[in-house]
Amino acid sequence: MRTYTPKASEIQREWHVVDAEGMVLGRLCTEVARLLRGKHKPIFAPHMDTGDHVIVINASKVQMTSSKADRQMLYRHSGYPGGIKSETFGEMLARKPEDAIRRSVKGMIPKGPLGRETMGKLKVYAGAEHPHKAQSPKPFLIPGAAVR
Repeated sequence: MRTYTPKASEIQREWHVVDAEGMVLGRLCTEVARLLRGKHKPIFAPHMDTGDHVIVINASKVQMTSSKADRQMLYRHSGYPGGIKSETFGEMLARKPEDAIRRSVKGMIPKGPLGRETMGKLKVYAGAEHPHKAQSPKPFLIPGAAVR
């Protein structure tokens, strides 16, 4: 069977707003990655960017289960000898909640040029306000999330 390739005119990009308040980090990020890749669309093709734009609000109110915030370590390296830095996920959530969510979603997206293009459609904000009102985004309710 041949690989389906959608035409550029068939790709319709929408804007979704995801409220992260009270959500578990991993479950939130898998749904966001699914929307970014476009796997919820019938025209999905693994070699093309068919996904939607996603706005995540209230990133500072995301939760982690079973004390993972204190156990999971994040590492980064400057490239120089002895240049490794580490911190817990809880420290990163307190310092930069936007980067914690962005980093988690990035791990679920393909690596390479397609993944970089896909990550450009993710906007994460720590508070409830975002500057994308003109795009008229639709609220997206993650399955299993509490309705507010």
